Amino acid sequence: MKRKTIVIASLVILVILAIFLWWRYYFVFGEGVKAGSLNFFVKKGYVFKTWEGRLIQEGFKTQTPGAMQSNEFEFSVTNDSVAAILERSGGQLVELRYREYLHPLPWRGMSTYVVTEILGVNNGKDSSPGTLPYSNPN
Repeated sequence: MKRKTIVIASLVILVILAIFLWWRYYFVFGEGVKAGSLNFFVKKGYVFKTWEGRLIQEGFKTQTPGAMQSNEFEFSVTNDSVAAILERSGGQLVELRYREYLHPLPWRGMSTYVVTEILGVNNGKDSSPGTLPYSNPN
């Protein structure tokens, strides 16, 4: 009887731990689209080499009244085909679909924002709406 209780308690603890880890690292907290100028895109890391980038959005954001700060969106990319397109799109206006997780994982990137798809890339020369030379690479 005591052994059965220990086994059940161990299983309950394992299930609670699994749910906690899923919630903390794999639960998609939010999804959305961001657009802006691609500032940099680099593959870096000590053990896990991950793609990291920064998007500069139009406008300014400020935490305190009277201060000015550029509106930056830092993100990670796990898909190599998405990374290949972003690698060639530095300085261009890009529109990205992303997922937001509660916490980063070392092999997923340094950011809680993970880009999953490129909706469009525009070099700024052709300003006609709907001109998006790149679509979903999948």
